[in-house]
Amino acid sequence: MALSPAVTTLGENPNEVFLDVAKLLLTYADNILRYPNEEKYRSIRIGNPTFFTKLLPIKGAVECLFEMGFEEAETHLVLPNSASVEQLKLIRDSIAAERDQRQRAGQPVQPTAQTVAPLASTSVLPSSSAPESSAAASSQPVTPPPSQPSSLENSMSFFLTLQSNFQHVMLYENLELQQKARSHIPHQQLSSAAEHRLKEAKEADPECKLGMEDFLVLELLRWFKQDFFSWVDCLPCSRCKGKTQNTTALSPTPDDIRWGAQRVENHYCQSCQLSTRFPRYNNPEKLLETRRGRCGEWANCFTLCCRALGFEARYIWDSTDHVWTEIYSVSQRRWLHCDSCEKGCDNPLLYEVGWGKKLAYVLAFSKDQVVDVTWRYSCKHPEVLSRRTRVQEAWLLHTITGLNVSRQQTLSPDRKKELTERLLVELVEFISPKKPKQGELGGRNSGSLAWRIARGETRQADAGTSTQATGYVFTPTEKEKSDRLLHVRYSATKDQYCRVSNNSEVVQSWDQCVWRKESVFRKVEDDWQMVYIARTEGSFVGRISWKFDFSPAGMKIKSVSVMASSQTFHSGKVCWQLQVGQIATEFSGDGKMQSFQSLSGSSEFMVVATLSGGKEETSWQHSQLFRRSLKETEESSFEILIHLEDA
Repeated sequence: MALSPAVTTLGENPNEVFLDVAKLLLTYADNILRYPNEEKYRSIRIGNPTFFTKLLPIKGAVECLFEMGFEEAETHLVLPNSASVEQLKLIRDSIAAERDQRQRAGQPVQPTAQTVAPLASTSVLPSSSAPESSAAASSQPVTPPPSQPSSLENSMSFFLTLQSNFQHVMLYENLELQQKARSHIPHQQLSSAAEHRLKEAKEADPECKLGMEDFLVLELLRWFKQDFFSWVDCLPCSRCKGKTQNTTALSPTPDDIRWGAQRVENHYCQSCQLSTRFPRYNNPEKLLETRRGRCGEWANCFTLCCRALGFEARYIWDSTDHVWTEIYSVSQRRWLHCDSCEKGCDNPLLYEVGWGKKLAYVLAFSKDQVVDVTWRYSCKHPEVLSRRTRVQEAWLLHTITGLNVSRQQTLSPDRKKELTERLLVELVEFISPKKPKQGELGGRNSGSLAWRIARGETRQADAGTSTQATGYVFTPTEKEKSDRLLHVRYSATKDQYCRVSNNSEVVQSWDQCVWRKESVFRKVEDDWQMVYIARTEGSFVGRISWKFDFSPAGMKIKSVSVMASSQTFHSGKVCWQLQVGQIATEFSGDGKMQSFQSLSGSSEFMVVATLSGGKEETSWQHSQLFRRSLKETEESSFEILIHLEDA
């Protein structure tokens, strides 16, 4: 019998460890097979001492449960009723066969230290990812590979990063600063909106167990991005309000340094030859005043706002140069990823899958602890492990443990217990399987219907990750047949079609009149106030087409005029075509109306746009259709005028 990946990994443990864990796993499986309708046998509490001490620390053990069909469900692992009994039995029999073989062989038992890594430390490497698992995921001590030495200089630099961020988050606990933040937040307005959304969620999903605080987080994200904070690449010239360019750095003033701005950018205007200073403030109190910056300023100020509203919040530092926030959901009993720059909530694979980031270290800092949360944000654990070379894993584990022990000295026993129980849930989440589809941003598929509705994840229109035949075909209405004219316009800013020739009938949403779409979506840039259609992140080619068919009306084309607008950057490409059968005619997306007499006599045709090319991680943005300012509400981005005649 071929062993599954999890059973193979389990078999790498010493013989005594394997036999102990196998006995426990077989007990779980046999109880379910023997009593399939008894719910108590289908649920394992993560905080159960047996699970915590005998399964969680052993590589491959929890993975076997996942392969059996168990799923993570807040504080428990649960085998749903829909799980395959055959799959459960397959893994069960595989473990039993390996156990029997070892017992028949009479292998000498290897002594092993049955110790568990201190729960205060959380530098965790999932045991299914690579053999060099950390002490938090294996009962064996960590020995870093010789080919990845960690220099004293690297260790000290990393330690300073840990210490600096751990100290910085204590600013958020200043009660006067929290009050100042609350004075800026329209708490009552956000709470009312959250209550309304919770009511809608409960109507959509009677089993909804979400709390008002979950929806308040979503409303806070919306307000922060749309109404409070603004993004800065280059400031407008303080004199002529024209464009500037970020050039050489300027020296910080004593006041800059007072507010944590060790770095001051020089935004230089070529026209006025004037420099505009942009201090990169690192103090959240100052950011409440300036209300602008890049991801560092956004995450810094947003995390303060979260604490001001009473949320338990973490400041998340990513070694590949990004920062964001996590908020603890009491009702869901887990930490939620929150990126205020993206107005994104609970999309942890956004950076690796959506942006193509090569993650290595992602660390969470709160008033109570430091947690290595890298594994929440990755579905490519072996690749991440190969990049974690800045410091030795044993050193990182020991250092995080020391920082946590020191910070938690004054905590009550109940609070320490609470943190430990949360951490157990996190450890299981870190090693739970994550398999996003191509182009998917990695939201939790296991979230309740209410939570997915709240975050807009049930809307099919924006999926755009595979070829979809939406199937809309333009055919002439009675009025259009009478007038022998079909005239359609699309406005990107309004996101609506206007069928001018049919009494200006309006159809909302870009994809509602599309024949086919492949890996494309509508992108709204709130920061730059721009909108356009682009390829989905991670895709190489995107396509969209519109179909016109006049044969059912007994008519044919007399002439066709098309106006299409597209824009490219770097090596991005957009190819526009008119297709009649196997014949394709290319035309320009320059925003000018173009006539095509060659289609005369045809009864159907398609307009097709293909998006490709671009450079590096943001290549998906380098070919765009219908790019418009959100302020240009009257401009059409796409227009088709067809004169008809009887067939």
